[in-house]
Amino acid sequence: MKHNLKRNLSLLLLAFLMVTTVFIQPLATQAAETLELEAQSAILVDAETGKVLFAKEADTALPPASMTKMMTEYLVWEAIESGQISWDTTTKISDYAFDVSANPLLSGIGLRQNKEYTVKELYDAMAIISDNGTTIALAELISGSEGEFVKLMNKTAKEMGLPDYKFVNSTGLPNSLLGENVPEGTKADENNLLSARSAALLAYNLVKDHPQVLEVSSQTELEFEGYTVENLNWMLPHTATFLKQFNYKGVDGLKTGHTELAGYCFTATGERNGRRFITVVMKADSKAERFNQTAKLLDYGFSNFETKKLFEKGYQIKDKKKLAVAKGKEETVQIATDKAIKLPVQNGQEEKYTIKYELDKDKLNKNGELTAPIKKGEKIGVAKLIFEGENDYGYIHNAEKNQTVNVVALDSVEKDNLFMLILGSIGDFFGNLFSSIVDTVKGWF
Repeated sequence: MKHNLKRNLSLLLLAFLMVTTVFIQPLATQAAETLELEAQSAILVDAETGKVLFAKEADTALPPASMTKMMTEYLVWEAIESGQISWDTTTKISDYAFDVSANPLLSGIGLRQNKEYTVKELYDAMAIISDNGTTIALAELISGSEGEFVKLMNKTAKEMGLPDYKFVNSTGLPNSLLGENVPEGTKADENNLLSARSAALLAYNLVKDHPQVLEVSSQTELEFEGYTVENLNWMLPHTATFLKQFNYKGVDGLKTGHTELAGYCFTATGERNGRRFITVVMKADSKAERFNQTAKLLDYGFSNFETKKLFEKGYQIKDKKKLAVAKGKEETVQIATDKAIKLPVQNGQEEKYTIKYELDKDKLNKNGELTAPIKKGEKIGVAKLIFEGENDYGYIHNAEKNQTVNVVALDSVEKDNLFMLILGSIGDFFGNLFSSIVDTVKGWF
């Protein structure tokens, strides 16, 4: 009886494990085509390489609302790094910044004009609770006016290579709400515009160039003007009961956004076990949904991708390890890649990557040979990464750089001495002459 009971329990346990495997395992390797997001536009990017792992209408330019402030943040960091301002620099609040801050419809915290604020105070209010008045104050401090600051925003966007952008103010508010304070050079009916790809590239540059930004964006609350205010990023480790459901391990930034026209937006970043992702969700239906959809993207990234060295430094294509050399003391030279190729790879996709050589035609003679002398480490072309699978979304920046490494000579080859070169030329002459005679004789018959 005991034996039968143990046997039945074992069978039951086995059946449970089989069912668990069937129903849980597919979730860990979710295919991109089954990732359904309830947002108009979205993107998932590997923060180390800029590789896009998922995209949905990522090139559609939409109002980014307060995600605009990521550019303002970037320019504050740049101004501090250049010595133009410091965290202790103080400034008074203009009538424009005061009016915006005092307007409850514009989510102002209520700045005062009878005191001076430090850059640190203004920046924290902008980055943590998305205050608009403090954002304007920073823009005016750096450029003298918001209109001049907008010019700097667009100039920087162009330098970053953002593919789809238009900045008309520093905050992300619709210009129509700014009344007589519409920035010079812009129109009252204009809005800032960013695609999800552009927002991700902006976030990528912000985190890469100024990683300290995460020390601020990860703070769950801010003490300002005697009040304690919660960070609008609900995915941080908030302790409030309602917000705990949105906590996501590893998330430490970056910027929320909302206007009636933009809907609910969120640019997030999070790191686990040395892997960092950047996500953008645009035009979600509610505050909660922008975080729920972001969690889907991060789950997909952390569960389905692993950064791997697909090809080590010194990799050689099997049938192209050597290249013929003309006028050298050696007849061939070994060639190989000078760097490893590393990128996030979807589970089970490793075998779908290959590389091909694209040799520099200017380095080769008409017979496809290198001409001596050749230096060790000399670049003779590139090795290009080829992916033969599906859902290749490319990179958010400099795709060519990420998909290629140099092909170099592994050894030096000296030029042959003059006597041997003359003998070679004579041999080539008579060899060609003999071939011509043979061809002529064959033609007679």
